[in-house]
Amino acid sequence: MRVYIGSDHAGFELKNHLVAWLKERGHEVEDCGPSVYDAEDDYPPFILRTARGVADEPGSLGIVIGGSGNGEQIAANKVPGIRSALVWSDDTARLSREHNDANVISVGARMHPLEDAVRFVELFLATPFSGQERHSRRIEELARFEATGVLPPLP
Repeated sequence: MRVYIGSDHAGFELKNHLVAWLKERGHEVEDCGPSVYDAEDDYPPFILRTARGVADEPGSLGIVIGGSGNGEQIAANKVPGIRSALVWSDDTARLSREHNDANVISVGARMHPLEDAVRFVELFLATPFSGQERHSRRIEELARFEATGVLPPLP
């Protein structure tokens, strides 16, 4: 599977670890940066390129990493077609795929031990979308809003 990955300075070490980890497991990795540590870098250039790569290549997945993961999730979700979820537990990693068909996850490198962060990525990559009608319906409502700006009707 092709996996796009990007971070800011706070996620730089975790990103580099995950790039090697993903390659060892046979994934095609697109490292969207940064390529060098810069304590003053901004995350949008790296995160938007990561999300754009995923949006442009259906079937690929993405990982964005920052200190908390919050800004990175927000940035990724600005790219049309991206459903980025902030993960902080095994359950949120699984459910992001199973219920939300997330195509990008955001991880806070300063929030979790390395082993936990790697496990979240592993669960995300291994979990398929359930395809249940209620989840598909909700995702379609969001996609329609994203495309048209028209709010879904109230129940």
